Amino acid sequence: MPDYILYRARITLLTPIHTGASGTPLLHQYDYAIHGGKTWRLNDAAILDTQNLDDPDLVASLSGTPPAELLDDQDFVPGLPFFRYVIEGTPRSKAEGAQISEQIKNVHDQPYLPGSSVKGALRTALAWVTWGQRGIKPTRTALNPSPKFAGQDLERELFGRSPNYDLLRALQVSDSAPVGADRLMVGNAQVLHRSGRLASPIEIEAIKPDTVFELTLKIDTALFSTWAGQNALKGGELLRSLAQTVQEHSAQRVETEAAWFKDAGGAGRIRDFYRSLPRAGLPPEMCLLQVGWGTGWDDKTFGSRLREDGFLEGILAPRPQRGYGIARGKRAPGDPFPRSRRVLVQVMRAKDGRVVERPRSPLGWVLLELVPA
Repeated sequence: MPDYILYRARITLLTPIHTGASGTPLLHQYDYAIHGGKTWRLNDAAILDTQNLDDPDLVASLSGTPPAELLDDQDFVPGLPFFRYVIEGTPRSKAEGAQISEQIKNVHDQPYLPGSSVKGALRTALAWVTWGQRGIKPTRTALNPSPKFAGQDLERELFGRSPNYDLLRALQVSDSAPVGADRLMVGNAQVLHRSGRLASPIEIEAIKPDTVFELTLKIDTALFSTWAGQNALKGGELLRSLAQTVQEHSAQRVETEAAWFKDAGGAGRIRDFYRSLPRAGLPPEMCLLQVGWGTGWDDKTFGSRLREDGFLEGILAPRPQRGYGIARGKRAPGDPFPRSRRVLVQVMRAKDGRVVERPRSPLGWVLLELVPA
């Protein structure tokens, strides 16, 4: 008998997802060009190869010339070496130097899902469920003084006292197999306030809904066995019923988000999306999960658990009051937190020339299916 459980995990995107690449953002005219209703990722080396680099005057002028300006209209043909890939759609801003946050890809410009992003989302869900099972009642004084490591002791209580005893040591998640660059889209992400006001636009590369990723997920059951002796991990039953455990957390997340968007101005499409998601009734090998950037403060923390017994107010309080000062702007005790959501926005131009923006979709929702290998 093998001392591990191996799954072929299938992840289907229900909404666009963005997992950012490291490094600087992509710059308009330098890293990408906009032409014919498409976004063209530039191959600056191939563009420079067409120039006469033996001419010192030309070389001097090229140093200050954006690569996109070296192309003519007839150069914008998919498949030419001037372009690494082409995305349908364009960002809102056409200004030189405008930025797009890049989606992580492999060396062949193929997007994929990092195993670390998937595992991080699973960890959050497992922490939320474990918190409830153990009836944890944290105190403000028990938190780490540093905001960055505030929940470190809580995590140790939930998962194990050290990395050697951490429950997630037994869970290994691979990077997904890549998909083609044709699965990329350009998205305008903005902060949506309850009133319907939109703010803080960020252009992103995202992966389209209905994209399917394949990866492997392995549970090392030997770490829970008598073989491990006194070093045996605890909590193996949570991992053995992983999808059901995660769905318990996701059902609560869907309920919370549906309630928030119910009264959010202009968010009818997003409200309908949350109404369409199942709260229960999924097969035991399937669950909903939210992964990646823009999924919100609740999704990256212990979420609703922090609101129990007024605990959240102590965290949000200003530093002089022994809080962390997380809430920005004017906030009275008891006000909702967070007060806004990051959403993808549909940008259109009306007949009179006005730019019209409408909330279109949340980010990062996927359906995870675990198939025994």
